[in-house]
Amino acid sequence: MSLVACPVFIGGEWRPVSPLPNTPVFNPSTGEIIAECPVGDAALVDEAVQAAAAAFPGWRDTPAIERARVFFRYRQLLEANFDRLCATISREHGKTRVEARGSLFRGLENVEYACGIPSLLMGDTLENIARGVDCETMLQPLGVCAGITPFNFPAMVPLWMFPTALACGNTFVLKPSEKVPLTAVLLIELLEQAGLPKGVLNIVHGGRDVVDALLHHPWIKAVSFVGSTPVARHIYETGTKKGKRVQANGGAKNYLVILPDADVPRTVEALSTAAFGCAGERCMAGSTALTVGPAAERVLSTLIDAARAIKVGRTDVASPQPDMGPVISAQHRDRVMSLVASGEKEGAKVICDGRGTKVSEAPGGFYLGPTIVDQVQAQMTLAREEVFGPVLNVMRMEDLDAAIEQTNRSAFGNGAAIFTNSGKAAREFKHRVKAGMVGINVGVPATIAMFPFTGWDESFFGDLHIQGREGVQFYTQQKVVTTRWFGEGVGDVWKK
Repeated sequence: MSLVACPVFIGGEWRPVSPLPNTPVFNPSTGEIIAECPVGDAALVDEAVQAAAAAFPGWRDTPAIERARVFFRYRQLLEANFDRLCATISREHGKTRVEARGSLFRGLENVEYACGIPSLLMGDTLENIARGVDCETMLQPLGVCAGITPFNFPAMVPLWMFPTALACGNTFVLKPSEKVPLTAVLLIELLEQAGLPKGVLNIVHGGRDVVDALLHHPWIKAVSFVGSTPVARHIYETGTKKGKRVQANGGAKNYLVILPDADVPRTVEALSTAAFGCAGERCMAGSTALTVGPAAERVLSTLIDAARAIKVGRTDVASPQPDMGPVISAQHRDRVMSLVASGEKEGAKVICDGRGTKVSEAPGGFYLGPTIVDQVQAQMTLAREEVFGPVLNVMRMEDLDAAIEQTNRSAFGNGAAIFTNSGKAAREFKHRVKAGMVGINVGVPATIAMFPFTGWDESFFGDLHIQGREGVQFYTQQKVVTTRWFGEGVGDVWKK
């Protein structure tokens, strides 16, 4: 059966792209190809950027309150099509419906935040900074912006970017992951229905060539990215060299510190969600548990039972739904398994092994069950590299100081969490740990729309983070106007 390639959206028109080559889009639950994604080129990118540039003056001059109304309508359409979007996410990515709903709701919160843009764009004024001199600030859009998004959150991450960028008055070119383009297409179809003018948002598909074309295009003013650290570094270095603003979110190695006084049932529940939720394919996944003193003996047996109880299965069917779905591809599954094997070879002990997981009704799916690896040492490959799969490392620490030191030695700095009933220990941890997002008895301390997503070190390259007021600042430039008036006063004119 021939497959229809995902269309591009340029200048307000949906169209297929030919004769460019295509890459397959898989249903990870079954391993079947469900669509084809065109591999774009620099010419396609230029066409999209030109359409965005042509639309910019009119959209920039649209009052902020009218731009906000587009997003009020968009929010209604997202809610009306919520289940349809979640089914698309599950089908092309492999998230469970619960995970798909949660991620889409987090994206929806960013649309709600964009609805408040008239207030968010307000500047400051000060009368009489000197005698007869007034000063004011205003926030104005940059121009054409671009977003390059990953496979692991097909809806949420694009919604981190374009609602804020567009609400601020910019136009946009979106390059979704070629592994999960169907959700992005549906998101923009709904935005088109909300009344977005032609050319204000455009979609192109492709791989590195398209990314580099976006980075080198002289008309693009800002680039937002979420993905792996090597690519984030490339995008930051290339984009800034070309004079662009860049916010590039990279990978992570998030540590979960467990003290002996932690509440065991709640800690186990949080660890399971952090390590195995979304099959571990998220940059806020809890990848390493640092058990302090006797905490390992208190927690591990219960954690192993919880991991073994997780049902792995197909997410592309409405019912019954599993607790965890597949990973994104066979290649990714094999990479994760090879990292676990390297840990075994270097002396770690697999105490819960999900590598043999099979789903009888979907033998071609890309499945890997929850896996726990104990006695991991800092020098091991498994301890240093981002696994991005349902694997939890366990490293045993003597005390809180050692756990904080181990956390702070990481090259990454996305998130860290501590589980304890001690306010003193929690306070010490949150002040000393080197991570942008910290959880206290919270396994996944990911921020919501009103707060920035604040990765540090090699988890983020740039100055202004995605989401919140930093997101508004990223997509705008500040202008300061100083005013003095000369001549006759109003009262003098009236006297005449």
